[in-house]
Amino acid sequence: MGMQNNAKKPHVLIFPFPGQGHINPMLQFAKRLHSKGVKATLVPTVFLSKSLFFDSSASIDLCTISDGFDEGGFEQADTPYAYLSTFWNVGPKSLAALIKKLRHTAHPVDALVYDTVLPWALDVAKQFGILSAAFFTQSCAVNSVYYHVYKGHLQLPLQGSHVSLPAMPPLHVSELPSFVAIYGLHRAWLDVLVDQFSNIDEADWVLFNHFYELEPEVVDWMSKFWNVMTVGPTIPSIYLDKRLENDKHYGMNMFKPNVTACMSWLSGKPKDSVVYVSFGSIASLGIEQMEEIAWALKDRNGYFLWVVRETEKAKLPHNYIKETSHKGLVVTWCPQLEVLSHESVGCFLTHCGFNSTLEALSLGVPMLALPQWTDQCTNAKYIEDVWRIGIRARPDEKGIVRKETIIRCIKELLTEVGKKGEGIKKNSIKWKNLAKKAVDEGGKSDQNVDEFIAKLI
Repeated sequence: MGMQNNAKKPHVLIFPFPGQGHINPMLQFAKRLHSKGVKATLVPTVFLSKSLFFDSSASIDLCTISDGFDEGGFEQADTPYAYLSTFWNVGPKSLAALIKKLRHTAHPVDALVYDTVLPWALDVAKQFGILSAAFFTQSCAVNSVYYHVYKGHLQLPLQGSHVSLPAMPPLHVSELPSFVAIYGLHRAWLDVLVDQFSNIDEADWVLFNHFYELEPEVVDWMSKFWNVMTVGPTIPSIYLDKRLENDKHYGMNMFKPNVTACMSWLSGKPKDSVVYVSFGSIASLGIEQMEEIAWALKDRNGYFLWVVRETEKAKLPHNYIKETSHKGLVVTWCPQLEVLSHESVGCFLTHCGFNSTLEALSLGVPMLALPQWTDQCTNAKYIEDVWRIGIRARPDEKGIVRKETIIRCIKELLTEVGKKGEGIKKNSIKWKNLAKKAVDEGGKSDQNVDEFIAKLI
């Protein structure tokens, strides 16, 4: 959808929460808008803009606001509560000042796309009379759970072992987001996720970072209350429709990936032979769990590529990296999309963060789900039982997934034993094709983006 050259480009501010899993999908959405003739400006915090590896070829402008911790960001705050309350106090004034400043330029702001965990951004948009779109970076199912908590339909702490919610499969309490399942454990974050709904009725659009076929029942159910649009999966275009030039990676990284080491190591391996292991940018495993994974990968004696962040390395067994170097590669960070799209990768041992889940699903890679916290247990439920693109590795009574379980699951996924893996692989390819179709020309997500832009002009 092009725009006449003489028309003023609409200007959209994209305002994510300062975390990798929030920035990536929102930055990709900004690139989609830009490719269709919209001026898109990403608004990170001051600290984040200084600490991220940002690829300037993304043709997206940057304007910063303050979260009150310009020198150290989240790490500078004593507690999550201290960070959030300061950000909630400083952020609205800083965002308002930015919108005011841009008013007197050639590109005043027409719309604000804000991360739903920052609901006060909607109030700022209303203050200036600009259009607003709430952008969810987690699945519809997960957000539906928080919505029911907000509405009081799910009373916490939960009673009973199962929960039945509209448009969703029955969920065991352990399959709910951990902030809901284990009440009181992360109170500050639960409050933030429930408060997403405090003013959402006033947003002009509610956007989801996936595609309609993934959760049609929940999308339809939510559409009764809000103007819901699915606009994803928001992963770089080269892996989907290939319509955006030079869109090969997200372009913003909290960690520097070791691209050459990973890709040259993978290139010599047989098709579907490598187990790729990563627990994302935040999840931190206990030593015992780390060791079970380590021994599983070693004892299975197959190829593996394992991302172990610098801060987690001390949890590996003594001399492990050296002893497994003939079959495995351990790196501190890697280019995940390039790895997942490599033909030698046969399955993905993952924490089931929603971005990782969407990436694997969009690239047709079967998953071995080992969820840790927040939304990951619900994502794992959908991976195994709804989308049927993976297996959940079940923990024992101590909450640890043992090496025997991990080895058995890997063998199933790589179709070394049983027939289950073949069905999962077939489903993975089905979803990969649906993801591509959604963002390609005329697909549902593509149409939704066009409709969003049409309202701006």
